[in-house]
Amino acid sequence: MRRRTRTLAAAVLTAIVVGGTAGWAFTGTQTPVTGPPPGTASWRADTSLGRALPDPVTSTPRQTAAFFADLTAAQRQQLVRRHASVVGNLDGAPPALRYEANALAIRAGHDPRYRHLAAAGRQILAFDPRGRGQVAEVFGDLTKIQHVSVVVPGSDIDASTFDRTKDRDGALAGMARSLRAATGDRTAVVAWAGYTTPVGLGLDAATGRLADAGADRLTRFTRGLEAAGVAEPALFCHSYGSVVCGLAAHEVRVSDIVVFGSPGMRAHNEAQLHTRARVWAAKDPSDWISKVPNVELAGLGHGADPTDPDFGARRVDASDAHGHTGYLAPGTASLRAFAAIAEGHVR
Repeated sequence: MRRRTRTLAAAVLTAIVVGGTAGWAFTGTQTPVTGPPPGTASWRADTSLGRALPDPVTSTPRQTAAFFADLTAAQRQQLVRRHASVVGNLDGAPPALRYEANALAIRAGHDPRYRHLAAAGRQILAFDPRGRGQVAEVFGDLTKIQHVSVVVPGSDIDASTFDRTKDRDGALAGMARSLRAATGDRTAVVAWAGYTTPVGLGLDAATGRLADAGADRLTRFTRGLEAAGVAEPALFCHSYGSVVCGLAAHEVRVSDIVVFGSPGMRAHNEAQLHTRARVWAAKDPSDWISKVPNVELAGLGHGADPTDPDFGARRVDASDAHGHTGYLAPGTASLRAFAAIAEGHVR
């Protein structure tokens, strides 16, 4: 009984301690953004090509890829102009077409918070203004480079904080740029803020509810990359993002899953992830995440510490990283190791 009480107390502490990459205010729960992108009803009703368009919900990314491969350039442009918000978010559609569609959708939205995302040269692979906004940006040539990585963020990241200049190493776009630069720009990196993240401290950060929804979206996203001819990616999952990656591990088609600053992956050990990907884990000595109890009880907590030897993941040296967001800071051992994994140099 006493042991159960201690475990419950630890789980409650998890609810209090687990936070994000920036926020420290207690907050209410978030409603995850799920379902098809804005404009889907108009897309489904469009018969201008003389055939049904691929349904964003029921069509697989492979079916979507095959549909676009069968279109002429003029037909593709027609769909971009008529349904920018749908084309920009269709997993399996050609990346270059999605970049073009999202730039149009962002400009058409006239939302000053997101105007900078449509700047020349930005490659926005997904954009959804609903809720706090979701976005994915590509750095590098996604379809021509052999090695691709996807960075999955933790709490407090959304379309408005995606590329914040404060705490650049902890901002999602900053992490993606840093990883790519560490490979000598020989890789392509996707900064994927494609799910509703927790905000600040609260139950959202201590439960798997938002991670469940995020795992579904991440799975479909990676399958869309595969269908579009993109090389099998490696996942780099920070903080609460490692919970998302843990829940998606058995379904995503990736070469590696790298977690850092992780509160747990909703698994007791690597075997419970049921993945063929190599699993790596990093945690620096000064990261406050070490204070989070690694328990899971009554839906609270995220389970075992992935850096524990008993978990079975490959350990990444993060001894000179600083704090919860310093793992991709230039010059750190963790960034060098991440770059080697991203380039496929580590076996």
